[in-house]
Amino acid sequence: METKKYFSRNLMDKLKKWIDRREIYAIKGPRQSGKTTLLKMLQEYLVKEKKINPENIVFLTFEDREILEKFSLSPKDFVKSFIGKRQNERFYFFLDEFHYLVDGGQRLKLLYDLFENIKFIITGSSSLELTGRTGKFLVGRMFSFYLYQLSFAEFIKVKSKQLNNVYQERAKTLGDFITAGKPFRFEMDIFEHDFKKHFEEYAIFGGYPEVIKTEDYETRRTILKNIYETYVSRDIIELLRLDNITKFRTIVSLLASQIGSLINYNSLCTDSQSYFKEMKQYLSILEETYIISLLRPFFTNKVTELKKNPKVYFIDIGLRNYALNNFNEIEFRPDRGNIVENSVFTQLRINYPEVSIKYWRTLAKAEVDFLLEIGRKIVPIEVKYSKISEPKISRGFRNLLFHYKPETALILTKGFCGELKVNSSLVKFVPVWYI
Repeated sequence: METKKYFSRNLMDKLKKWIDRREIYAIKGPRQSGKTTLLKMLQEYLVKEKKINPENIVFLTFEDREILEKFSLSPKDFVKSFIGKRQNERFYFFLDEFHYLVDGGQRLKLLYDLFENIKFIITGSSSLELTGRTGKFLVGRMFSFYLYQLSFAEFIKVKSKQLNNVYQERAKTLGDFITAGKPFRFEMDIFEHDFKKHFEEYAIFGGYPEVIKTEDYETRRTILKNIYETYVSRDIIELLRLDNITKFRTIVSLLASQIGSLINYNSLCTDSQSYFKEMKQYLSILEETYIISLLRPFFTNKVTELKKNPKVYFIDIGLRNYALNNFNEIEFRPDRGNIVENSVFTQLRINYPEVSIKYWRTLAKAEVDFLLEIGRKIVPIEVKYSKISEPKISRGFRNLLFHYKPETALILTKGFCGELKVNSSLVKFVPVWYI
């Protein structure tokens, strides 16, 4: 097999861990986030490190209409055509873009039960298909994984081996503080300027692999345009059969201008000439196809929590900036605070996939950007991307500390490091890029 150079993806370690088990792998995530490439990397790993016969690895994409049609007519016969009489040998079937298969969950359950010698690995860019319609037939038979666009950690690994060494050490230190309250102290960062430059580039153009491969502004913009147009034409029109595309585009643009803000359903409906039930459908579709994420508020009363409006963020900030047609540098952007906040949300979601992320807001409108629920403890996080010369916190942040008394808290800054003790809470000030 020809060896190709791929971006290193952190998810590979998890995929390798359970590759010898029977359970189906379902790799979910946005269109063009690198799922197909990840399958090729896994295929290469199986051949080179696990010494699997390449003939025992079958790679199929359901974007190929001919393959999709034949598989749909008789999945059992189609699969058997690759195996022949080698029923006792181990096979790996990679089924890319699985969400195009009608009744995929039922068909895959049948195959899983029939062929004990096959490891099925599927990918898809619709959570509705892979989690809902497919997942309900595969309870206990499927491991789910999420592959988003490149995280900032993966982005730095691409940009600089030297910076990556520094980043890995500091990000782990910060992670230990967040999850286990382990104390630390960051000394002066001689690479602050380098990290700031890369972080702001990431916060403008996002983490799509094809975007990161090029340094040219126009090429990046064209790639993001193609990703968005492909998403609309294939996922929205073809897969979900949404007919009013103009209204859909309007809603995406409106949401792009409101990242980090509470969703105002009345305003959204008025500005897009839509009605409440329809708007909820659009938002659901955007979430299920990994374009936006709705962040719920934190309350000890879960019923109250469900009634409150969510905040909206884009999964990839580059796609958000394309929706607004604005790729100006951060320092010249009036929305720079929202952009950095959205970028932090992206990192929290990728780096802490098992952690519940919320926001906190009182009736008096005191607000804290993020609140991580880790077991029975909470870790509040505030984003302050401005010049800070001493450790100070906002009144809203202080109110939360007094009310809930968390052991640890974070202020994410534009490079400033420090700490502040507020009663029993230790507040750390750390550069935003290490989150």
